[in-house]
Amino acid sequence: MLFDFYLKGGMLMHFILFCSIVGMSIFIYKNLEYKKIYKLLSDFNSFKDLVSLKNKNEEELEIFWSKKTNEIEKGISTLNLMANLSTLLGLTGTVTGMIKTFMVIAGSEFTSPKMLAQGIWEALLTTAFGLFVAIPIHIGVHYLERKADSIMFILRERIIEFKNGIENT
Repeated sequence: MLFDFYLKGGMLMHFILFCSIVGMSIFIYKNLEYKKIYKLLSDFNSFKDLVSLKNKNEEELEIFWSKKTNEIEKGISTLNLMANLSTLLGLTGTVTGMIKTFMVIAGSEFTSPKMLAQGIWEALLTTAFGLFVAIPIHIGVHYLERKADSIMFILRERIIEFKNGIENT
């Protein structure tokens, strides 16, 4: 039944499915990555990158911070893009489905509901599937952004602790 709906939704359903697969893949990857980072940050001594900062000045610490921030946030913008694209693709399906419906109406003197159904099906299904994909991805983006903020806060604390520990020795 779901596959029938998928087929009735038209060509744009393939792109919405693509957004869903890419979005879910990024979410799972980032979630696993963040769990690893949390584990590393919880054990101060095992955070190997900090050892390389031993003889670094303030500017080099800032560069390190910027690189780590970029690594942590990498992929979240793509995830957000997939959510926005699936919404827009669903809306595009609505428009194309309604265009098909009106073309049937314009091209025939007598129209039946059955003649109009294909365009209406496409319009409604692409809208629904686009939203079904976009809403969880948007929730995932928000969740990952909160985790990234938390990780960056802990990382900043670790860098300061490490720097202060070096200065005091």
